[in-house]
Amino acid sequence: MRTEVIVVGGGPVGLLLAGELRLGGVGVTVLERRTGASTESRASTLHARTMELFDQRGLLERLGTPPNDSRGHFAGLPLDLGGTDSPYPGQWKVPQARTEELLREWACGLGAEVLPGREVTDLADLGDQVTVTVRGPAGPARLRARYLVGCDGEQSMVRALAGFELAGTDARREILRADVTGVQIGPRRFQRLPGGLAVAARLPSGVTRVMVHEFGRSPTSRAGAPDFAEVRAAWSRVTGEGLDGARPVWVNAFDDTCRQATAYRRGRVLLAGDAAHRQLPVGGQALNLGLQDAANLGWKLAAQVRGWGPDELLDTYHAERHAVGARALTNIAAQALLLFGGPEVEPVRAVVGELLGHPVVRAHLAAMVSGLDVRYPAGTEHPLAGARMPPCTVHTGAGPRTLAEALRPGRFVLLDLTGGPGPDLGSRVRVLPATVTDSALEGMRHVLVRPDGHIAAAGPERRPPLAELRRWIAAPR
Repeated sequence: MRTEVIVVGGGPVGLLLAGELRLGGVGVTVLERRTGASTESRASTLHARTMELFDQRGLLERLGTPPNDSRGHFAGLPLDLGGTDSPYPGQWKVPQARTEELLREWACGLGAEVLPGREVTDLADLGDQVTVTVRGPAGPARLRARYLVGCDGEQSMVRALAGFELAGTDARREILRADVTGVQIGPRRFQRLPGGLAVAARLPSGVTRVMVHEFGRSPTSRAGAPDFAEVRAAWSRVTGEGLDGARPVWVNAFDDTCRQATAYRRGRVLLAGDAAHRQLPVGGQALNLGLQDAANLGWKLAAQVRGWGPDELLDTYHAERHAVGARALTNIAAQALLLFGGPEVEPVRAVVGELLGHPVVRAHLAAMVSGLDVRYPAGTEHPLAGARMPPCTVHTGAGPRTLAEALRPGRFVLLDLTGGPGPDLGSRVRVLPATVTDSALEGMRHVLVRPDGHIAAAGPERRPPLAELRRWIAAPR
């Protein structure tokens, strides 16, 4: 069996990547080890930048209107996420199973092939193609593709088989987590007690999620998820409260491992999401970081396969996303120290809590946690270059529209603000003659926006930025 790109892992990251590849006209096969849809909800938070990406692909109407909460946190200290410069400020509460369902329907509707019950047991990068051995319902099979992307989570088989190196630190702390029914538990928002940390929150699904960490307790070596009895005992020791009568819906444990692949690409094999970085899933950053990996990689890999991307384009995936991942892991590691440290961290928590009262500090951390402050290296020094396109309404001959609508086909968009007819730049660039009232674009005559919503170039010149465009789009090979 042959396809153009194999994506290993049918979770949210792999499915978003599959949809992005299909928008670029690339044949994609997703291999998922599970045989059915996920019933777990490891992550239930979508941040502002992820919601913007979903809007750019027309996914928000399908998603509906999930609960929104402006109350975020930094290491358990209250952090207002509602004042960010985004149409979707705050945290959007969507069970991971629902996010996965949404992305599967979208990717498959675009023509992606998703094969459940397939487990990769071997792979080889042959220089001009990748081959994988897969164990499936009908026995072993061999697949070939031009590229392969591992989106198969923290224990990534792709990462191991392809020889990627993980750098960082191993776990020092463990958190037990369970979704339960049949018991009334009062809310606890990152409550630090003498013996540890306790969290209890009612989810939109009606179940209650409890999380507990015992100060000074090292991670437990176990083959799978902990027994609920272990969660119940730890909860009792830390809170003095019983969970008698609680029925577990889902139980797991996670830790503060902080490791990142030293390279996101090795030849024709790439990594995205938790396969590329392992971190404490605090504040939902892990899932959102992975989805934003996929949005960055999808159009670039499609360009490489279809032949319209310059040879070095695919290398920009590592250059851009590795730096973003490293910065996210740093803020997550800082939060782990403040959140799970013993009494010795209380003075630092007091200082950080005081700093969070200052608007500039609050805005800085909110943009960082929400993924809104990401700025990629750019070929020009314009202040907007590399940043995400600020939310704005463009006025065209067909009336006002958001830029997100113009980005839905997954192509470059050139905002031509000169007032004249736009130039013809080929099928990969949508030229949009328009006017804008957004102050961030004041004085601009051209703004070139990448398929992932980041600005490639902007300037006051009357001529379109052809030199910068050639950095991203080459003549078809």
